[in-house]
Amino acid sequence: MGERRVATDEEMRALASTLRLRILRVCREPRTNREIAAAVARDPASTLHHVRRLVDTGFLAAQPVRRGSRGAREIPYLATGKSWQLSSPGAGRVLLDVFLDEVALVPATDLDTSRLGLRLPPAQMEEFRDRLQALLDEFAAQPDDPDAPPWSVFLAIHPDPNRP
Repeated sequence: MGERRVATDEEMRALASTLRLRILRVCREPRTNREIAAAVARDPASTLHHVRRLVDTGFLAAQPVRRGSRGAREIPYLATGKSWQLSSPGAGRVLLDVFLDEVALVPATDLDTSRLGLRLPPAQMEEFRDRLQALLDEFAAQPDDPDAPPWSVFLAIHPDPNRP
Protein backbone atom coordinates (compact mmCIF):
# COMPACT_ATOMS: atom_id res chain seq x y z
CA MET A 1 0.00 0.00 0.00
CA GLY A 2 2.95 2.31 0.38
CA GLU A 3 3.51 5.22 2.71
CA ARG A 4 0.61 6.64 4.62
CA ARG A 5 0.10 10.36 4.60
CA VAL A 6 -0.82 12.36 7.67
CA ALA A 7 -4.54 13.07 7.83
CA THR A 8 -5.67 16.66 7.35
CA ASP A 9 -7.41 18.46 10.21
CA GLU A 10 -10.79 17.87 8.53
CA GLU A 11 -10.05 14.16 8.08
CA MET A 12 -8.87 13.87 11.70
CA ARG A 13 -12.10 15.48 12.91
CA ALA A 14 -14.15 13.09 10.76
CA LEU A 15 -12.30 10.12 12.26
CA ALA A 16 -12.45 11.42 15.84
CA SER A 17 -15.84 9.80 16.42
CA THR A 18 -16.25 6.21 17.58
CA LEU A 19 -19.61 6.11 15.82
CA ARG A 20 -18.10 7.21 12.50
CA LEU A 21 -15.38 4.60 12.78
CA ARG A 22 -18.00 1.94 13.45
CA ILE A 23 -19.96 3.17 10.42
CA LEU A 24 -16.85 2.71 8.28
CA ARG A 25 -16.52 -0.87 9.53
CA VAL A 26 -20.20 -1.58 8.84
CA CYS A 27 -19.84 -0.16 5.31
CA ARG A 28 -17.22 -2.61 4.12
CA GLU A 29 -20.27 -3.85 2.22
CA PRO A 30 -22.79 -1.41 0.70
CA ARG A 31 -25.37 -0.38 3.32
CA THR A 32 -28.19 2.14 3.28
CA ASN A 33 -28.50 4.67 6.07
CA ARG A 34 -31.33 2.60 7.60
CA GLU A 35 -29.14 -0.54 7.51
CA ILE A 36 -26.24 1.39 9.02
CA ALA A 37 -28.45 2.73 11.82
CA ALA A 38 -29.68 -0.78 12.62
CA ALA A 39 -26.13 -2.17 12.66
CA VAL A 40 -24.89 0.49 15.11
CA ALA A 41 -28.15 0.58 17.11
CA ARG A 42 -28.82 4.27 16.47
CA ASP A 43 -31.61 6.37 15.03
CA PRO A 44 -31.38 6.79 11.20
CA ALA A 45 -31.63 10.58 11.54
CA SER A 46 -28.56 10.76 13.76
CA THR A 47 -26.54 8.33 11.63
CA LEU A 48 -27.33 10.30 8.48
CA HIS A 49 -25.39 13.29 9.87
CA HIS A 50 -22.34 11.05 10.39
CA VAL A 51 -22.74 9.34 7.01
CA ARG A 52 -22.82 12.72 5.26
CA ARG A 53 -19.66 13.82 7.10
CA LEU A 54 -17.89 10.64 6.00
CA VAL A 55 -19.06 11.13 2.40
CA ASP A 56 -17.93 14.79 2.42
CA THR A 57 -14.44 13.78 3.58
CA GLY A 58 -14.12 10.86 1.12
CA PHE A 59 -14.29 8.00 3.63
CA LEU A 60 -17.65 6.75 2.29
CA ALA A 61 -18.87 6.78 -1.30
CA ALA A 62 -22.51 6.77 -2.33
CA GLN A 63 -23.34 3.84 -4.59
CA PRO A 64 -25.97 3.80 -7.36
CA VAL A 65 -29.49 4.44 -6.11
CA ARG A 66 -31.69 1.39 -5.71
CA ARG A 67 -35.34 0.79 -4.92
CA GLY A 68 -36.24 -0.54 -1.49
CA SER A 69 -38.86 -3.15 -0.65
CA ARG A 70 -41.66 -0.55 -0.78
CA GLY A 71 -40.32 1.19 -3.86
CA ALA A 72 -38.58 3.93 -1.87
CA ARG A 73 -35.35 5.38 -3.22
CA GLU A 74 -32.34 4.08 -1.21
CA ILE A 75 -28.71 5.11 -1.41
CA PRO A 76 -26.20 2.49 -0.29
CA TYR A 77 -22.83 3.68 1.01
CA LEU A 78 -19.50 1.88 0.76
CA ALA A 79 -16.26 2.55 2.66
CA THR A 80 -13.55 3.76 0.30
CA GLY A 81 -10.57 2.39 2.25
CA LYS A 82 -9.18 5.91 2.57
CA SER A 83 -8.74 5.60 6.35
CA TRP A 84 -6.26 2.75 5.83
CA GLN A 85 -4.06 5.10 3.77
CA LEU A 86 -3.84 7.75 6.49
CA SER A 87 -1.70 8.21 9.54
CA SER A 88 -3.76 9.72 12.33
CA PRO A 89 -1.43 10.71 15.15
CA GLY A 90 -3.24 10.83 18.46
CA ALA A 91 -6.22 8.80 17.21
CA GLY A 92 -5.23 5.70 19.17
CA ARG A 93 -7.67 6.32 21.99
CA VAL A 94 -10.64 6.63 19.62
CA LEU A 95 -9.59 3.41 17.86
CA LEU A 96 -9.34 1.67 21.22
CA ASP A 97 -12.82 2.88 22.20
CA VAL A 98 -14.25 1.57 18.90
CA PHE A 99 -12.49 -1.75 19.45
CA LEU A 100 -13.93 -2.03 22.97
CA ASP A 101 -17.44 -1.17 21.68
CA GLU A 102 -17.21 -3.86 19.01
CA VAL A 103 -15.66 -6.49 21.27
CA ALA A 104 -18.52 -6.01 23.71
CA LEU A 105 -20.79 -7.41 20.97
CA VAL A 106 -18.74 -10.61 20.59
CA PRO A 107 -19.20 -13.65 22.85
CA ALA A 108 -16.14 -14.09 25.09
CA THR A 109 -15.62 -17.60 23.70
CA ASP A 110 -15.15 -16.12 20.20
CA LEU A 111 -12.47 -13.61 21.24
CA ASP A 112 -8.90 -14.77 20.61
CA THR A 113 -6.31 -12.50 22.18
CA SER A 114 -2.54 -12.41 22.58
CA ARG A 115 -0.19 -10.12 24.36
CA LEU A 116 3.57 -9.86 24.10
CA GLY A 117 6.11 -7.83 26.03
CA LEU A 118 9.38 -7.01 24.26
CA ARG A 119 12.65 -5.27 24.97
CA LEU A 120 14.11 -4.25 21.64
CA PRO A 121 16.60 -1.55 20.67
CA PRO A 122 15.08 1.23 18.53
CA ALA A 123 16.31 -0.17 15.20
CA GLN A 124 14.80 -3.60 15.87
CA MET A 125 11.57 -2.05 17.13
CA GLU A 126 11.31 -0.07 13.90
CA GLU A 127 11.88 -3.25 11.89
CA PHE A 128 9.21 -5.03 13.97
CA ARG A 129 6.68 -2.25 13.29
CA ASP A 130 7.54 -2.15 9.58
CA ARG A 131 7.13 -5.92 9.19
CA LEU A 132 3.81 -5.94 11.04
CA GLN A 133 2.55 -3.07 8.89
CA ALA A 134 3.68 -4.84 5.72
CA LEU A 135 1.75 -7.96 6.78
CA LEU A 136 -1.38 -5.92 7.51
CA ASP A 137 -1.03 -4.06 4.19
CA GLU A 138 -0.63 -7.35 2.32
CA PHE A 139 -3.88 -8.76 3.70
CA ALA A 140 -5.75 -5.44 3.48
CA ALA A 141 -4.98 -5.33 -0.26
CA GLN A 142 -6.63 -8.70 -0.90
CA PRO A 143 -10.19 -8.57 -2.21
CA ASP A 144 -12.93 -9.58 0.21
CA ASP A 145 -14.36 -13.05 -0.33
CA PRO A 146 -18.14 -12.58 0.08
CA ASP A 147 -18.50 -16.25 1.09
CA ALA A 148 -15.87 -16.10 3.85
CA PRO A 149 -16.66 -15.15 7.44
CA PRO A 150 -15.68 -11.56 8.37
CA TRP A 151 -12.84 -11.03 10.86
CA SER A 152 -11.41 -8.02 12.67
CA VAL A 153 -7.85 -7.43 13.84
CA PHE A 154 -6.83 -4.87 16.43
CA LEU A 155 -3.16 -4.33 17.12
CA ALA A 156 -1.69 -1.83 19.54
CA ILE A 157 1.97 -1.16 20.12
CA HIS A 158 2.84 1.03 23.09
CA PRO A 159 5.52 1.61 25.68
CA ASP A 160 4.93 -0.69 28.65
CA PRO A 161 4.07 1.51 31.65
CA ASN A 162 4.47 -1.50 33.96
CA ARG A 163 8.15 -2.11 33.25
CA PRO A 164 10.63 0.66 33.93
